[in-house]
Amino acid sequence: MPLQKSWRELDRDAVARAPDRPGVYELGDGSGTVLAVDHGVLRDELKTALAYGDGDRVRWAETHTLEQARELAADHRDRLE
Repeated sequence: MPLQKSWRELDRDAVARAPDRPGVYELGDGSGTVLAVDHGVLRDELKTALAYGDGDRVRWAETHTLEQARELAADHRDRLE
């Protein structure tokens, strides 16, 4: 099951708006197909994804800890398979 958030274009504006907190994020292509699910400090992770061109769109959910983010990302990956 995908994150229940709206897609945003993965650009500098989205990276600037991303919280500097742990969370889970999905990267998608232009049509909204999920390409990857990962976790980490959101702003840092999205800077990297933008620099490497890992996707066209992004959506994320904040968590309180990196461990919660890791567990949520694993759960989302399992549901997408």
